Amino acid sequence: MEYIMLYFIGFAATTLGTLAGGGGLISLPAMLLMGLPVHSAIGANKVANTVSSFSSFFVIYKNKEVTVKEALTVVPLSLTGGITGGVIASYLKEEWMIIIAIVLLTFAFVTSFLGKADFDGSESFRVTKKSAASLYGIGIYDGVFGPGSGTLALYVYARMKISYLRAVGLSRIMIFSSCFGASISYISTGKIIWPLTIALMLGSISGAQLGVRLARKLKAKHVKPILRVVTVLLIVQIAVEYFG
Repeated sequence: MEYIMLYFIGFAATTLGTLAGGGGLISLPAMLLMGLPVHSAIGANKVANTVSSFSSFFVIYKNKEVTVKEALTVVPLSLTGGITGGVIASYLKEEWMIIIAIVLLTFAFVTSFLGKADFDGSESFRVTKKSAASLYGIGIYDGVFGPGSGTLALYVYARMKISYLRAVGLSRIMIFSSCFGASISYISTGKIIWPLTIALMLGSISGAQLGVRLARKLKAKHVKPILRVVTVLLIVQIAVEYFG
């Protein structure tokens, strides 16, 4: 029964995560409620996200909505940011990590109302000082804390006038690169409960494919409201979990 539950948890979380980030809103609390050890739940999420995020990126790439060149530009920025974040996390108190997460997500939410960044552009991803710093910073955030990194990346791509599907593809390859390193760490330390992780992963792959197909049907003007709702839910969940 728990395998079926984990399949649907992975399915729901990754469908949301593909569309707007924030899949952890569903998966991690649900797995902890099922009684899974914290490290095993996080490890299962990282492994499932590694596979599912690459599968959704591959579908978008196959349809020529994002290029390998763009993806290979994003990967080193997020990887080095994630490594840096991991180092920083070892020196930061948990309270500071939570405050940083809430401040960043609140900033992203407020700035989403400024300007006309609505995924209605058709620009390719280009490395500039601003875009490199932003994605490197999100990589650091992902390494330090994690929840909401995909959502933050989508805000950045919107401001770069990148189309929604291209932004989804780039955010998925970013999640893949950051989760890949973390997965190796969790696997090597024996934290993975494989039968449960595989059930979650199969659901996540199905959810990723549905998410990509739904993303194609979403109009650009509807994406920002969804992002804002996910951002507010992330802020509330983080605040309640750690200050409640």
